[in-house]
Amino acid sequence: MSPSDDHDLARDLAGSAGALLLQVRGGTFADAAARRAAGDAESHRFLLRRLGELCPGDAVLSEEGADDAARLDAHRVWIVDPLDGTREFAELGRSDWAVHVALWERGELTAGAVGVPAEGVTLNTGEPPVVPAAVDGPVRLAVSRSRPPALVQDLAAGLGAELVRMGSAGAKAMAVVRGRVDAYVHGGGQYEWDSAAPVAVARAAGLHTSRLDGSPLRYNQPDPWLPDLLICRPHLAERLLAALAQLPREAAPSRPGHGGVHT
Repeated sequence: MSPSDDHDLARDLAGSAGALLLQVRGGTFADAAARRAAGDAESHRFLLRRLGELCPGDAVLSEEGADDAARLDAHRVWIVDPLDGTREFAELGRSDWAVHVALWERGELTAGAVGVPAEGVTLNTGEPPVVPAAVDGPVRLAVSRSRPPALVQDLAAGLGAELVRMGSAGAKAMAVVRGRVDAYVHGGGQYEWDSAAPVAVARAAGLHTSRLDGSPLRYNQPDPWLPDLLICRPHLAERLLAALAQLPREAAPSRPGHGGVHT
């Protein structure tokens, strides 16, 4: 496929999976756990079926699928999170959940889309978002609404920053892209599918993306676990990285099962 086709496909897949998830979300379920399970399963099946039809030679790494080591020899790998933010998805009044679709090719993320279905928005690399101008005031850091990590609380205290609580990893990353916050700092560990599409879109929008020590984020690795992540406005990168370097590092986080990552 051509690069433009890949951008369009990522956008269309994320948008269509999001529409499907809205239908699932509106169904009748015994409890929140059943709604979450249905959303994960239905979106995963849809994405794998469409990728199999449209890109039969490409490998896929999905949160909801078994990891196939053959992807390590593939030239093109789709990295997808069929439903990012299952907790928020199950709470019917919340919009901070997402769908992630990214394409990795020969060492780089080359296309991606993050759907925010409850807001009717799909941000993508084919039409890079324009990040709104920075606003006056303290730096705004996106943080977990239920489990703000000590690292980010310490960073905020040192910078005099404001913590903005919200749900999924995709929602936090897109909040930076959309100018609702200035940075997303995560030190608690994630899997590749939690950040691949958000990082692709953030890069296309001109934002800084890296590990917390400033080193590059790498995808389609034998071990798909990524210890940490920084997405921020470019003019803040040096300041945030310097402040992070002065903070004591937390112990390496334990790895939860798929769907249990603290974002």
